[in-house]
Amino acid sequence: MSGWYARAVLHVADVERAVGFYVGKLGFSEAWRHADEDRLLVAQVDRDGCELILSCQWPDGKGHGLIFISLEPDILAAARAEFEQAGVAVKDGEWGYRLMVVEDPDGNQLFFPYPREA
Repeated sequence: MSGWYARAVLHVADVERAVGFYVGKLGFSEAWRHADEDRLLVAQVDRDGCELILSCQWPDGKGHGLIFISLEPDILAAARAEFEQAGVAVKDGEWGYRLMVVEDPDGNQLFFPYPREA
């Protein structure tokens, strides 16, 4: 593999519940999972090249994750409509520019920046 390849790790209390949210509400697919003695410890979810690892192995990190996901304007609008249709609480935010903000059940935040207006 040439170049860099990176995936964010989001710390969650319950990996099964987190996978259910990302797959059932945000349209991700489960790529893989790792369990130890029937306890699900880690799983990866993917959506259109966005790969997130969900882990319960570091409980102190739960809810402190933040990831920026940049989408083309039409895809962002469609994602917002899709998330709201699925019952996800979608908020507007600001971080020097407008954002769409989604929070997972553990408090990890997904920031989707809107394009800057000319």
